[in-house]
Amino acid sequence: MTKLTLASHPYLLGFDQLERLVERTAKSGNEGYPPYNIEQRGDNAYRITLAVAGFAEDDLSITVEDRQLVIRGKQGDTATDRVFLHRGIATRQFQRSFVLADGVDVAGAELENGLLHVDLTRVVPDSVVQTIKIQSSPAKSGKIQTAPADAEKIQAASADAETIQTGGESK
Repeated sequence: MTKLTLASHPYLLGFDQLERLVERTAKSGNEGYPPYNIEQRGDNAYRITLAVAGFAEDDLSITVEDRQLVIRGKQGDTATDRVFLHRGIATRQFQRSFVLADGVDVAGAELENGLLHVDLTRVVPDSVVQTIKIQSSPAKSGKIQTAPADAEKIQAASADAETIQTGGESK
């Protein structure tokens, strides 16, 4: 398979993060197992539900990596003394990934009757209003008015500059 590299083109500088996201999505290999639902439960609340029948709480892990929700399942060894005449219940390991939008956080998770519920909340930041004070320009006469303390500092600095230019000789 040929790999197309976006970041090598000179007009696409800075798109390496997008390329990594595309690669990560392509590698995830979502084959449809386990099946899942995504539902909106309010203005700022969502729920992802995965059908994970046969998995115990200890067999599942939920992590958030680089704004990507990753749910993994791996069952422990089952008893080897059982003989199956038909095995139709999937017990394979899985990994499901979901890219989270900015401001969406995982609120919690719950395993109930073979369904794993992952609750998400969207945090709406408070709008911050900042008032900027406008400074009036100096007097229209073209002269910059300085405070007496500032005038003394300016005179001292110019005297130091003269001393440096004359090599420390007094006039």
